[in-house]
Amino acid sequence: MTEELEQNLMDAQFELLLHERKGEGLIDFLNDQNISDVVELIYRYPESEADIIGNMAIHRASSVFKLLDISAQKSIVKELPSHKTAALLNELSPDDRTDFLEEVSKKVLRDLLKLMHPEEVKITLRMLGYPEDSVGRLMTPDYIYVYETDTVAEAFRIIRKNGKNSETIDVIYVINKKGELVDDFRIRDLILALPEMKISDLMDGRVISLNVKDDQEAASKIFRMNNRVALPVVDDNDILLGIVTVDDMLWVANEEYSEDMQKIGGTEALDEPYLDTSFFKLIRKRAPWLIILFLSEMLTTSAMTHFADEIQKAAVLTLFIPLVMSSGGNSGSQASTLIIQAMAVGEVTIKDWWRIMRREILSGLVLGLILGIIGFCRVSLWEFFHQIGIMSFSYGPHWMLIGTTIGCALVGIILWGSLAGSMLPIILKKAGADPAASSAPFVATLVDVTGIIIYFGTAYVLMGHLIQSGVLNVQ
Repeated sequence: MTEELEQNLMDAQFELLLHERKGEGLIDFLNDQNISDVVELIYRYPESEADIIGNMAIHRASSVFKLLDISAQKSIVKELPSHKTAALLNELSPDDRTDFLEEVSKKVLRDLLKLMHPEEVKITLRMLGYPEDSVGRLMTPDYIYVYETDTVAEAFRIIRKNGKNSETIDVIYVINKKGELVDDFRIRDLILALPEMKISDLMDGRVISLNVKDDQEAASKIFRMNNRVALPVVDDNDILLGIVTVDDMLWVANEEYSEDMQKIGGTEALDEPYLDTSFFKLIRKRAPWLIILFLSEMLTTSAMTHFADEIQKAAVLTLFIPLVMSSGGNSGSQASTLIIQAMAVGEVTIKDWWRIMRREILSGLVLGLILGIIGFCRVSLWEFFHQIGIMSFSYGPHWMLIGTTIGCALVGIILWGSLAGSMLPIILKKAGADPAASSAPFVATLVDVTGIIIYFGTAYVLMGHLIQSGVLNVQ
């Protein structure tokens, strides 16, 4: 049976049960489906999303809810009866619940907190009190801990007693009587140990932890570098507060990637899905960068005005302005995107600036030579076609000098584009700004302005006497 046919049968059965309002049948149907299939069902039937969540077992409903985007979550909570909303919020793990509540308005937050269990409210308010985008917003206080004086047999009793309410039991944490984190070890180490062994005998002292105030993006890099499924979270006094699991880090990585892609494209990061962003909010996000880029491009006009006399006397040079400007912008955008991506995944840091600069200087020279040779060949080929009568267009008797000028200008412009595109993200990072803000359009605009200067400066050096005489015109 094909996937499409299975989906059609599932949809038909769901529509029938929903139409006939068969409560038990609908509940059984939804509880028998995979969590991912129910998520897709909600996206296909957004008008019935509250009915779907409301007719599922509460633990399964919470598993579906946390996978939905924020707009669907808000819509469901708005439509659900109060008692079901309360049950859903209480069932959600603290980190997933905090992730949702930080996106709602203050009024809605107050109303939802009134529905929740007092103990869950206390946990939620504590987590919401941590800085935005900090590890504290992601952590869950549901974890297994033992004392270093416990035996393996006692540790198993603790796991059997508390493991059901923990987000993961893959890693066990060791604390002292003050609540300070001492060590951690995997469950497999416990399983392979003798019952009478002390927990202290299993410790190796190589614990890796996160501070509750650490940035989420930095925490994601630590996960990636250490290949962990969970990491403990401590305060400034090393008191164990909770854990962060790898599934939370995957969401962080996805959000950071989306944000960087939007910034690289020359817009402010959207706080919600594109189709859920209001029209005026979308304009507000895009307009500032467009205005900045437009004003920056005015400098290109100023640069061309400076060379107005040369342009008038050497009209043939204007034919290549789009060619050299776009080539420089493209090389700058390439370098900028590569460095931003490398910084995002931790491949390079600010300390590597000299290695990056040296590499981009060499790359820019080689790439410039390649395009410079192509540019010279382009001029030569067109002149050859003119001489054999295929084309009436000619660059005139000085075509070889024009081709050389184009080639040399391309070397300089592409070298500068590569250098500017690679160094700008590092400069912004050093200044404490987001490297993604050095978006490809911004780099392209910067190189456009300077490219005009390099182009006509090269032309003036190589054939200034011909420009002054006004003989460089298309024939």
